[in-house]
Amino acid sequence: MIEGTMDWLQPESMDRFSELLQENARSRIWKGVILTGSEVTLRQDLPELARQARDSGFEHVRIQTHGMRLADPRYCEELVAAGIDEYFVSVTASDAETHDAITEVPGSFEKTLRGLENLESHDVRTLTNTVITKRSYQHLTGIVERLSHLQRLVQMDFWNFWPMRETDEKDLIVSHLDVVPHLKQAIAVARKLGRAVEVKNFPECLLGNYRDALDNNQPQLEIDPRFWNEFNRNGFQQCAHRDYCSSTQCLGLNTAYINKFGWQADALVPYSIPPASTK
Repeated sequence: MIEGTMDWLQPESMDRFSELLQENARSRIWKGVILTGSEVTLRQDLPELARQARDSGFEHVRIQTHGMRLADPRYCEELVAAGIDEYFVSVTASDAETHDAITEVPGSFEKTLRGLENLESHDVRTLTNTVITKRSYQHLTGIVERLSHLQRLVQMDFWNFWPMRETDEKDLIVSHLDVVPHLKQAIAVARKLGRAVEVKNFPECLLGNYRDALDNNQPQLEIDPRFWNEFNRNGFQQCAHRDYCSSTQCLGLNTAYINKFGWQADALVPYSIPPASTK
């Protein structure tokens, strides 16, 4: 979703990181910090960054990762000892063949799965993220079932793909109407297993009784400001019913989606706006 920006986005400076740590040490304004990037586990100083964050009053340190390096038990132990207690791991499909084809890294599925399993022996929380694309949407329930044995897995996220531009050049966007039965089933199975579920960038009205899974809120993001110019090319908040829908979470459709599938106004159902108070 942001892979096209990774070759020119600049990482936040260590000076800025130190400023944030000092601010939190003084005010305790934040409880948690997420360390992320193109692949944060490639940083040799990751354990030290985590220790500094903990020493500055952060109660939780999370990393966002493809999880492959976690296949090494010793590396897991090093990160846990450094204070990383939350692991947000990308899982793209329910089987090795599809996952490895998407990541373009042979063996990546087995390494990611082994990493999640290695974390089972530590007092940590694991979360997974699956990006919904044309190549993955039929795997959503299968992913939930494939990871059903994990006891540390507390939350599963499903982020509907956006291309960071006005067209779907990679042909990854899939119609919401095709996704919705798979997504609903995945939510139901995950909740039956006791997992929390968050869905991003999907029309709220199509989720029906599972609309409460939609959560488009995001933490404060420290990133190269040029990112936002590209992000805004998505053109969120478009919908034929936007002017009279009361949803506060839905991002509607984006420009690339509309260019590919149209407005689908007949399938989308606006939520009624409550009548104005007479008080």
